[in-house]
Amino acid sequence: MRLLVLGAGGIGGYFGGRLAGAGVDVRFLVRPKRAAQLADTGLVIKSPLGDLVTPVSAVTEAPSPVDAVLLACKAYDLEGAMKAIAPSVGPSTWIVPLLNGVRHLDHLDARFGAERVLGGLCHIGVALGATGEILHLNTLQRLVLGARTNSQQDAARALHGLLERGGFAPVLSQDIQQEMWEKFVFLTTYAGMTTLMRAPIGAILQAEDGEALVRQMLAECVATAAASGHIPSQVAHARMLATLTERGSTGTASMLRDLQRGGATEHEHIIGDMLRRARDARLDAPLLRVSLAHMQACDATRAAGVGA
Repeated sequence: MRLLVLGAGGIGGYFGGRLAGAGVDVRFLVRPKRAAQLADTGLVIKSPLGDLVTPVSAVTEAPSPVDAVLLACKAYDLEGAMKAIAPSVGPSTWIVPLLNGVRHLDHLDARFGAERVLGGLCHIGVALGATGEILHLNTLQRLVLGARTNSQQDAARALHGLLERGGFAPVLSQDIQQEMWEKFVFLTTYAGMTTLMRAPIGAILQAEDGEALVRQMLAECVATAAASGHIPSQVAHARMLATLTERGSTGTASMLRDLQRGGATEHEHIIGDMLRRARDARLDAPLLRVSLAHMQACDATRAAGVGA
């Protein structure tokens, strides 16, 4: 089975690298500078679970149709990503997106057909080092995929079997859209609060109304998910709440780190999409409104040439 991975950054590079190191037929679709770097050094992963240096096949133009595409771009790069992979998507190609949120499914379905697009998500802390090495920041390496329709069940099982060769124990979900929504609820709260407060969870909880505000934003997101037919399970809700109310936590969402370094953020795809769904359901969501307005104001400030 031939697998195309878009990019060789943190997520795509980590999971694709583990697969390449295990002998899976993987190609990385990358920019020329990254292709030259990979040709020179190979793909380098530094991880508490074991380092890896492996030669990889890197291309700067999409090859002829492959069996599957692993899509792990940022949401704001989705349009360009779809254009880039299009030559590799044939009538029997499966796409496994690992983007945050759920809105990207509509775009992928419209471009390639819903029958080609499976569901997927991941939980992992990774970053690119100064020389292009992939830094795995902890031991979390969870990748979940699954069929969105009954007709995709065989394909999901086949792809799960392929990904198992990478050694990161991928999960084959029986309800991938529910799991994607549960991550969406958690991430919107996590990103919304840490960007709004410009602080890690532990510091927010030290504020007089910090925990109450965290709980309120989570409640807004849970209510929105419920109105969309995907109320989080009790187990998932308890897990979210434990992370969001962990005293002394230094955790921040990657959206805050992107904001602090002056990079683009996924706020419209995450916070904005959750708020739009809340409004469609005629739900009151004051903290989501404030959180999105804050991020939009930061964008406006940058556009005006003033530091945010």
